[in-house]
Amino acid sequence: MPLEPRTARYLAEQAANPPPANATAAERRETMRAQRLMTIEDRTMAGPAGEIPLRVYMPAGNKALPILLYFHGGGFVVGDHDTVDFRCRLLADWAGCVVVSVDYRLAPEHPYPAAVEDCFAATVWAAEQAAALGADADRIAVGGDSAGGNLAAVVALLAKEHGGPKLCFQYLVYPVTDATTETVSYHENGSGYGLTKDAMVWYWDNYAPDLARRSEPYASPLRAPDLSGLPPALVVTAEFDPLRDEGEAYAARLREAGVPVELRRYDGMVHGFLGQTSVSDLSKQATIDSVEALRQAFEKEPSR
Repeated sequence: MPLEPRTARYLAEQAANPPPANATAAERRETMRAQRLMTIEDRTMAGPAGEIPLRVYMPAGNKALPILLYFHGGGFVVGDHDTVDFRCRLLADWAGCVVVSVDYRLAPEHPYPAAVEDCFAATVWAAEQAAALGADADRIAVGGDSAGGNLAAVVALLAKEHGGPKLCFQYLVYPVTDATTETVSYHENGSGYGLTKDAMVWYWDNYAPDLARRSEPYASPLRAPDLSGLPPALVVTAEFDPLRDEGEAYAARLREAGVPVELRRYDGMVHGFLGQTSVSDLSKQATIDSVEALRQAFEKEPSR
């Protein structure tokens, strides 16, 4: 069988940066640092209400890579870079893309639409800074899990309405798409499966305390009147997740609007299962499926 692709890439990077024949210990250490397969940097950018922390994952390589903006989950109230660090490293490595993890403002200190504003601003920043990141501004995707899936869907809506940045893909992992908590999956899975209905009600009360605003498309993207013209999407759901039905309803609405969409429901799984690769073989498979979908979305040749 042929050499495994990532191993081949590692060997190529080593061959491109050999130490001098009579290298000192210090020179060999510098060569080792240069052969890292990925550089990870914590940065900040100017946001709508102050600095937004970013963590940027940049795989080694000599060509412009696609970009994935990743928004963490946590009900808009908890979560940060560290809670999705492993996932972002994996996506950057396996999908061969620059990943920009966005540490957006959290509720209740910063209620809706603060997180939306930060995530859209970060997406604009990534498009503007693509060349500096060694990336291709024509291949930008947005993604996230749970509340982060909501923010990814909303950023796609905003990008369409503002005429850019142009996005090539939406990666929506068990996304929050509607503030209503009365779906069948909420009744079936609202307790006993990790994420509960009571918890989601609490998250919504903190994120969008103004009940009248919860039906706005930037809070509940399922309520958006027009989903046409959005980028292709992968929507991941779990059988025993209270958010299952709203994620699948969003996939159905995208399809009805003519948006290419793949819906993958993982039976037997609960909310958050993609973070359980150490205990679940199906979680590992779902991760592989996600990476393959991202790679296919990024297959378009760079514009430069």
